[in-house]
Amino acid sequence: MSEGKDCGGGDALSNGIKKHRTSLPSPMFSRNDFSIWSILRKCIGMELSKITMPVIFNEPLSFLQRLTEYMEHTYLIHKASSFSDSVERMQCVAAFAVSAVASQWERTGKPFNPLLGETYELVRDDLGFRLISEQVSHHPPISAFHAEGLNNDFIFHGSIYPKLKFWGKSVEAEPKGTITLELLEHSEAYTWTNPTCCVHNIIVGKLWIEQYGNVEITNHKTGDKCVLNFKPCGLFGKELHKVEGYIQDKSKKKLCALYGKWTECLYSVDPATFDAYKKNDKKNTEEKKNSKQMSTSEESDEMPMPDSESVFVIPGSVLLWRIAPRPPNSAQMYNFTSFAMVLNEVDKDMESVIPKTDCRLRPDIRAMENGEIDQASEEKKRLEEKQRAARKNRSKSEEDWKTRWFHQGPNPYNGAQDWLYSGSYWDRNYFNLPDIY
Repeated sequence: MSEGKDCGGGDALSNGIKKHRTSLPSPMFSRNDFSIWSILRKCIGMELSKITMPVIFNEPLSFLQRLTEYMEHTYLIHKASSFSDSVERMQCVAAFAVSAVASQWERTGKPFNPLLGETYELVRDDLGFRLISEQVSHHPPISAFHAEGLNNDFIFHGSIYPKLKFWGKSVEAEPKGTITLELLEHSEAYTWTNPTCCVHNIIVGKLWIEQYGNVEITNHKTGDKCVLNFKPCGLFGKELHKVEGYIQDKSKKKLCALYGKWTECLYSVDPATFDAYKKNDKKNTEEKKNSKQMSTSEESDEMPMPDSESVFVIPGSVLLWRIAPRPPNSAQMYNFTSFAMVLNEVDKDMESVIPKTDCRLRPDIRAMENGEIDQASEEKKRLEEKQRAARKNRSKSEEDWKTRWFHQGPNPYNGAQDWLYSGSYWDRNYFNLPDIY
């Protein structure tokens, strides 16, 4: 990746940082002295968006920035565009959909809830995209984003409402909302929704994360579908992090099988070969089960140790995607990837072009990133109170909140309720913006 590449020929409208940082200004605090249980025991079965959490459980990013991590493996979109065969394109789109959630692995810090009207932009000339996002609703919390290829080769957009539920030992986040990818050269659109994410052991023990549920990717032009099953870890952890499924045509004929782990890699293989392997694997498991009588214990929330860390590669498989290793200092930096590490960086040139609603300018996140935990806590409280007061004033004057860069409307491909980009953000004409910080 050409990290040091000139951004847009020195264009004043570009916010491109030429050399990206490789660590945060300050390492994370230990959370060991804080009991999350004292806060959460009041909330069993409740929705968590209404609960104020101490800043110590956060990571120094807004949810808008966390969403931007979908773009880490943008090269898979460029690769999809380069194929003339629609099944090969679907394989790359499926790999992109899996890679988009890979950065969640071991990321147990909670991103900051975006304030109503908060925005975030990211321009990455080296990766070939620019993205704008906005917090378009506060109750329920909805974040909308719109990314486009710098060579006009793709548009990637969506709106996410992360529905959080607390279940005693775990917190479950169901990311409601449609994700759409348009490959402009092929006049093709794909839609899907993300799997459910669950953080276990939030009371005691080591926190760990799993994602589960079906993800159905539809190619609206050909009618092809890719149905991926993110498997729950199951007893003894055999299925931990596994993803598998098929690409099928509109008459449901299997065209190809996909398998791997969302934390690691994704492969494609001929469906008959995959089915034969699965059948054989099932037989071996049954035999193992019978040979050593397994004791059934009460369902545990401890992290299961998977049989082996890596994926068994079925002969004849093709690698579609493999995760980049985390940087060596990741564990001290909230388990950030190299991509996440740069999301909140800002310099003087950038500060002069981004709008005042950009979350890089948000004082509580900046204080936490700098290791000033008490200041972060005070600022977070101040911002939340300021937001509440603004909402009260609006209801007194019966004034509705107006979103700036997105409007509500049906998704053009599947008709689901969505938030669509209204345009003109990149004109850099930022007048009458709300004072949210």
